[in-house]
Amino acid sequence: MGILSFLLWTPALGALLLALIPSKNALLIRLIANGFGGFCLALTVWLLSQYDPHNGQLQFYEHFTLNPALGSAYALGVDGLSMPLLLLTTVLVAVALLVSDADHTANKSYPICILLLEFGLLGVFSTQDWALFFLFWQLTSIPLFFLLNRWGDLRRQTASLRFALYLMGSSVFLLISLLAIYPFDLQQDGSLIHPIYQTSKTMPKNQQILVLLGFVLGFGVNMAIFPLHGWLPLAQTAAPRAINILISGVFIKLGAYGLLRAVVMVPAAAQTLQPVMTVLALFGMIYGGLLAWRQTELKPMLAYWTTSQMAMVLLGIASLDDAGLSGAALAMVAHGLIAAALFLLADFLYRKNPTRNLFAINSQLKVSPKFSWLMALSLLAAMSIPGTAGFIAFIHTLIGNARHQYGVIVVFLLVALITASYLIRTMNQLFLGPGQESRQQPDDLAPVEWVLSGGLVLAIILMGLVPAPWLDLSASSLKLLSATLRLPAL
Repeated sequence: MGILSFLLWTPALGALLLALIPSKNALLIRLIANGFGGFCLALTVWLLSQYDPHNGQLQFYEHFTLNPALGSAYALGVDGLSMPLLLLTTVLVAVALLVSDADHTANKSYPICILLLEFGLLGVFSTQDWALFFLFWQLTSIPLFFLLNRWGDLRRQTASLRFALYLMGSSVFLLISLLAIYPFDLQQDGSLIHPIYQTSKTMPKNQQILVLLGFVLGFGVNMAIFPLHGWLPLAQTAAPRAINILISGVFIKLGAYGLLRAVVMVPAAAQTLQPVMTVLALFGMIYGGLLAWRQTELKPMLAYWTTSQMAMVLLGIASLDDAGLSGAALAMVAHGLIAAALFLLADFLYRKNPTRNLFAINSQLKVSPKFSWLMALSLLAAMSIPGTAGFIAFIHTLIGNARHQYGVIVVFLLVALITASYLIRTMNQLFLGPGQESRQQPDDLAPVEWVLSGGLVLAIILMGLVPAPWLDLSASSLKLLSATLRLPAL
């Protein structure tokens, strides 16, 4: 068994072991769940240490033919695009398990669902077979549905049902596009990283366009981009903090990752639909920012901020440019870390205040100084200020699009102003608002919350101050993708 298979099946083994343990052993269940989450993280860190960032090809490749007639295979491998997302997944799953309430982990179904979700996420990011990709893609939705439905808060049944309907609809479009490509020798080289030249040479351009539209619809729902974002605000409002971290931190990255893999198969369609994807992304950035600005609660505001940020990722993909693709890849990781920190801190704010209305919350600066400093740094990172990971992603995405479309700069600046306006307003209300003289007793972050949120903020700042290692990690693989997208249109 290769290292990738070992990593992939570890959370599934953990879920199976938890299923065999009596439910009354709550402490043992919590220890095993956290142990498997930490072990997966350790495996991924070791994998990263062995990864060669100068090699854009697949590494740690494993291949076993499942059905020669259908061309399906158990094929695993990682490259510069999937390696950072594997690390992000294991980090945030470990964080989610550690911050999960004891009441939740006392029911073993909760950690089982989280480990199965991790199994599906790792499968999507490591598989090199489109049939397995689709199966793992579907697998991620099932445990997340139960996590929302059983352990959610406000309107959890409505949130989980809407989530299921949106994801079922997206799967239909995704499956149709994959079936349309299948006759054109999809398994030419057995991997997703290399260009599918046979597809781009033999498939008619009109059919390529329809296939790419199916991919945009299928992956766009998962990315929560306008107008396919309707499931996200309600899900983020209803979900407990651990699930908030996993939804915004990792789950919505599946769509961006899949779209990056898909566009290289149909470069002619990508060039044709580039203006459409660009306009959709720009409108989504403004739309998400304006809706976030209107919110009076923190979690819905962060959900719409996420919609705006994922539209920026789509804009990076639509650039079909080295810098833009690099910005999209880095933005996925940066947003995952920032969103995880913000939702972790937002839950603390919700727990200690009787209201969720930002304009009715007293100043937290004196009663919760640790929370205040970490929240301030996280909100500044969400504005993409220099010195944070978000700024590096913002600049690369801007450069990748401005090379070809100067009007994008105007929209970027407008979105930056909108984002800064509602995030600065939030900071002002939390730390300098009219309720400075709070009568609350001092109550700050618990040690676990302080360490985890502090670690996330530190990672965000380090990525912003020293971005070269993260950019180099994806550079070689992204060059292969952009070279394919620059093929002459048919």
